[in-house]
Amino acid sequence: MSWHRYSTARPVIAAVILAVALSGCASKAKKLKLSYEERPVELLYAAGANRMDRRQWAQAVEYFQEVERQHPYSEWSRRSILMQAFAHYQSNDYAEAIGDAERFISLYPGNPTAAYAHYLKAICYFEQIVDVGRDQAAAGQALDALREVVLRYPRTEYAQDARLKIDMVNDQLAGKEMTVGRYYLRQGDTLAAIGRFRSVVDRYQTTSHTPEALYRLVESYLTIGLMDEARKNGAVLGYNYPGDIWYSDAYRLLTDKGLRPATAPKEKGGVRKLFKIPFRKSKESTIAPPLADPESPLPAAPALAEPEISPAPPPSDAPANGN
Repeated sequence: MSWHRYSTARPVIAAVILAVALSGCASKAKKLKLSYEERPVELLYAAGANRMDRRQWAQAVEYFQEVERQHPYSEWSRRSILMQAFAHYQSNDYAEAIGDAERFISLYPGNPTAAYAHYLKAICYFEQIVDVGRDQAAAGQALDALREVVLRYPRTEYAQDARLKIDMVNDQLAGKEMTVGRYYLRQGDTLAAIGRFRSVVDRYQTTSHTPEALYRLVESYLTIGLMDEARKNGAVLGYNYPGDIWYSDAYRLLTDKGLRPATAPKEKGGVRKLFKIPFRKSKESTIAPPLADPESPLPAAPALAEPEISPAPPPSDAPANGN
């Protein structure tokens, strides 16, 4: 702040100072956030639930946040965190939803509804998984989170849904390995391709990609002249998938090299499929938040008029005292 030299023009200086002060007050008034009137917690929560029913997710979040702000130590506040997480999830705001879920877990780790927070966090990662041609970081995060749900809450409906999604994620990760392995084969980098196919067999052996991975190993080992390795992988393929079309192809390759397997293929016909497990992401299949906290159930909210959240009235022309 610069200092002004007093002169005979003191009235002018005083007028300037007053104008600056008024300008500062007006600037502060413009920065004011929305003003929310104090309301009963039941009404605020009911208003948020009503917005959820209408699928007005952003408005629902505002009401549940207001429950937390006005009544931070109530049972309604605890439940409002989960409702915010679900509303953010429904609007595809996954980062916010994960943040809400983690906040609930941090604040109430021993609460029974923490199971749902873990579940919703895993679903948020799951729905961010992209096709196998792109980076699968979200798939790895989803797999870790889904496994945690199964480990912590094995007898819940959340674990049941998580197990189904774990199979999908594993198939997705195996598909990524296969995509990279095929690329290496096309580039003539057979050893790198073998590493990828071996990863599928060792880490994702229950997925739909295993038969092709074993066939590709047979093909690759024959290419570099490792006949014994090719024969071993062909035997594994024939023992576990004798009717798979990939074994028919492997059998033909090995026979052409004088390494006819003991098990003849059981032809079933059909078309070779690279992705047998459909990877589906649907919010309709996601479990909704529990209706009540089993540790402390809430009473039904009263059927009264909803409180409306409205902007604060415009600031008065006169500055507040002290400005």
